[in-house]
Amino acid sequence: MEKALWYLLTATRGGANRARIIDALSDRPMNANELADELDVGYKTIRHHMEQLEEHGVVESGDEEYAKLYFLTDRFDNYRDTFEEIVEKMDE
Repeated sequence: MEKALWYLLTATRGGANRARIIDALSDRPMNANELADELDVGYKTIRHHMEQLEEHGVVESGDEEYAKLYFLTDRFDNYRDTFEEIVEKMDE
């Protein structure tokens, strides 16, 4: 997971948006529309980032297809300190 977080947040163009998505989901589960509104980012952009985050085990979605909620995974919670460290370095 640590390598995946470094990759997702620093090695690709969308890292800053992915960090913002993770921060938003830390407050509460949200669907893609809510995230798009909250972060002032296009719906398609959010969906792209959610696919990447889900593929790497950072987020998981509920079973509903319409307006499905996204949650941070328990696995991610084990690496929250790593996430915070990466975000600090991104801000430098």
